[in-house]
Amino acid sequence: MSLRTDAVNHVSHGHVNSPEIKGAKITGVFGENVFTLKTAREFLSEEAYKSLTASIRGGKKIDRQVAGQIASGMRAWAEGKGVTHYTHWFQPLTGATAEKHDSFFTLKGDGTAIEEFEGAALIQQEPDASSFPNGGLRATFEARGYSAWDPSSPPFIIEIGNGKTLCIPTIFIAYTGEALDYKMPLLKALHAVNEAAVDVCQIDDTNSARFPVW
Repeated sequence: MSLRTDAVNHVSHGHVNSPEIKGAKITGVFGENVFTLKTAREFLSEEAYKSLTASIRGGKKIDRQVAGQIASGMRAWAEGKGVTHYTHWFQPLTGATAEKHDSFFTLKGDGTAIEEFEGAALIQQEPDASSFPNGGLRATFEARGYSAWDPSSPPFIIEIGNGKTLCIPTIFIAYTGEALDYKMPLLKALHAVNEAAVDVCQIDDTNSARFPVW
């Protein structure tokens, strides 16, 4: 039996850990494993927080340097909850979700090992070729598909067995910019509806702007 089959059996039949809520209010544990704006306020600098909220509420571009600050704050929050790995979580055209897992571990040029999560790693990753609808065993560099961070959806922690993973919602696109997932078309549709709704609202209120998503 292959390691992959063992892993699938473990996930399918393993015990799912549920949060301990005895004696606690539901509101006290609801969303505790989600990187909300309230959590971001605690772990990010003022500059990084304003950039993140501007992206979520107004679709503004996040500078790569600021993205590094956001990634560091996100890692600090996740590690405080026992997380050791992260994954860019997306919905390819396979009818199921897909993930590419990495650890908060980086080797520097001198061979020094440090725990790190850089902005570049947060913004974009390159999944392997099996994420494509037709699958295949092509090498990663031949996949020509990229997962890009979607700030409109908050990151969250998923716990399976004794492991915890930080899941970063992303879109999945080709190097040509074509959508390779189900989420990118949805985001485009939401953007179109948002623009039309704002135009209607501005008939009565000229101060109407883009609706926030978080």
